[in-house]
Amino acid sequence: MAEYQTARAAAGVGTAEIDEGLRTHMSKVYGNMSVGLVMTALASWAIAGLSVTTDPTGATVMVRDGQFLTGLGETLYMTPLKWVVMFAPLAMVFGFSAMINRISAAGAQTFFYVFAALMGVSISSIFLVYTPYSITQTFLITAISFAGLSLWGYTTKKDISGWGSFLIMGVIGLFVAMIVNMFLGSPAIHFAISLLGVLIFAGLTAYDTQKIKTDYIAHAHAMDSEWLGKSAIMGALNLYLDFINLFMFLLMFLGNRE
Repeated sequence: MAEYQTARAAAGVGTAEIDEGLRTHMSKVYGNMSVGLVMTALASWAIAGLSVTTDPTGATVMVRDGQFLTGLGETLYMTPLKWVVMFAPLAMVFGFSAMINRISAAGAQTFFYVFAALMGVSISSIFLVYTPYSITQTFLITAISFAGLSLWGYTTKKDISGWGSFLIMGVIGLFVAMIVNMFLGSPAIHFAISLLGVLIFAGLTAYDTQKIKTDYIAHAHAMDSEWLGKSAIMGALNLYLDFINLFMFLLMFLGNRE
């Protein structure tokens, strides 16, 4: 990739030093992303467990045979609070992007972990909708696909920066289509959204990985530890969102509902 070589030459530091710093930076990105995913999984599993009971006493909503929603479950999934829980992570992403330049690297990391936990609460209903086997199977498929796509984005010599605008437009279109289909309930639109969502976030995984790499190279001459810390968190957030969305759309596409 010509831009990559040009940026390395312009950085004014040794190639070996840049490559070593890049590996360290990417390790931080993937490390923070992995911690965020673990926190999301734990929060989602815990909330789902607290939302279901086998005791029918006082229960008004049955999830499946022998299992009923608890008071917490009814509050989270059957009242207007569900919209707050659903859209709170989106609001946090916009807020984080707006305030990233005004907070410290430590503050950004704390914000990311709080966001990851809240995301777990937001998607916890998947444990009530899909079978445990299909959730596990889809997670493994997502992990393997994500690893391959991210590796390709990191190693490819092809400049894919031009994908950005197209993919972001695709995300906006998906979001609008999902809101519309909440009212229409069309299986055909649901299928199309699932398929397009998988393709768009597969592309974003490769795109974001390459962007994290090129951004680091472009700033390698400064070696600002504060910038590097916040950049690693932002990179982790972008890849985390790619993973979560790829998982959710694959689950919509492949998951078995109970």
